[in-house]
Amino acid sequence: MALSSVAEGTVPEAAAEGPWLVLFDIDGTLLSCGPQIRAIFGSALEEVYGTTGPMEGYDFAGRTDHGIVLDLMTAAGLERRRVLERIAAFEELYVGRLAARLDAAEMRLMPGVPDLLRDVNRRADVLLGLLTGNFERGARVKLGRVGLDDYFGFGAFGDGAVDRSELPPRALELARGLARRSIARERVLVIGDSVLDVRCARDHGLRSIAVATGFTSRRELREAGAHHVLDDLLDAGRCSEVFARP
Repeated sequence: MALSSVAEGTVPEAAAEGPWLVLFDIDGTLLSCGPQIRAIFGSALEEVYGTTGPMEGYDFAGRTDHGIVLDLMTAAGLERRRVLERIAAFEELYVGRLAARLDAAEMRLMPGVPDLLRDVNRRADVLLGLLTGNFERGARVKLGRVGLDDYFGFGAFGDGAVDRSELPPRALELARGLARRSIARERVLVIGDSVLDVRCARDHGLRSIAVATGFTSRRELREAGAHHVLDDLLDAGRCSEVFARP
């Protein structure tokens, strides 16, 4: 899909059966920021709430930024109401520090990502989007550091969402508006690296492709119900739904 089409609010004429909607997770799927994210996130928690909570050992994979803050701060003994009252202040501080401190030299793209996005972006019958637990502004900082932001004109983000399963309906609504037509659920693919990515797709009857490039094993991803489990996105060509050329 041409990027200019997203900017103009339309997509090119798709195949008769309707467009594909491919929704990518970010961390562990498209890229890795390394350990620097935890340090930045923790520093913002400390300043806004006075504690990082039980961050050591906490699993960020597949969770929303909003949900992570709630988990950590309520586990530290803060009332949920108090946490929510300050979460906008946390987001502002965290995203600002992310923009100032995120070091591209410590980041890496996952195998196969640049070529895959470049190839799929050329397809007139594919709409690319994001489905990520990141705050939207934080997601754009991360993608921008490695030159991927322009591939994604829209997405469902973690702003205000406690559970990842809240995100697929948001993405579908936005995509249908851009496509100006319905998008069949069987033509939606959710691509991620965690059990929660797989579960959020399954909760809404969507297909999922799981890649073992994060911190979750192939076995765990398979047991969670992923339709395909790949070592990395270099292997995406064998997913005949959209990536294998006819």
